[in-house]
Amino acid sequence: MVLLLALSALPGGCTGPPPTAGKASTPAAPATDVAETRTRIVVLGDSLAAGLGLAEDEAFPAVAQAMLRARGFEVEVVNAGVSGDTSAGGLSRVDWVLQQRPDVLVVELGGNDALRGQPVGNIESNLHQIVRRGRAAGAAVILLGMDLPANYGPDYAAAFADIYPRIAAEEGVTLVPAFVREIGADQTLLQPDGLHPTAEGQRRLAERLLPTLTGVLEDVEPEPEE
Repeated sequence: MVLLLALSALPGGCTGPPPTAGKASTPAAPATDVAETRTRIVVLGDSLAAGLGLAEDEAFPAVAQAMLRARGFEVEVVNAGVSGDTSAGGLSRVDWVLQQRPDVLVVELGGNDALRGQPVGNIESNLHQIVRRGRAAGAAVILLGMDLPANYGPDYAAAFADIYPRIAAEEGVTLVPAFVREIGADQTLLQPDGLHPTAEGQRRLAERLLPTLTGVLEDVEPEPEE
């Protein structure tokens, strides 16, 4: 069974451009023109968030924005996905991303680290720091859980998957467990590379995230623009 082949390779097995090149590889500069009444959501992630191989409006952050607006939420979703990014890369740019002054920070990182066999402790430390900086900046943080297929070694895969609920519990943030598992198990929802979601796969990811986002948004008030 494919199970999480796509999940692990989606964020991690990126064959796309490095963080300094390519469409969807450079997140938008800190926004200054978003309406004061809108709640800002920033998605800090890798090729999964960036929507590698698809149009910008087909990636799950853009699809989630459309779904939320259709439900009456005044939101602006900023896609800070960088193809090939790791937890260390996310940590190195999180302060810059937080200049966007997000009300909600969605963290979708770690899969690339795992595919490269990085020590689980290092991945966990990086994600802890990202979450803490997001909270310190006043954002509600949503952590998207990742996991790996058993062929990466059951012990390592289990240790990797366990870091997400542990971080969520220790930091007091919201977790979406096994965010990509269903998509990774269905080859019809993957592009020809067998790794990255199709537009329909991205839409399913937006649907997976939507209940958590709506729950968090009910408790979030946007910070007034200066």
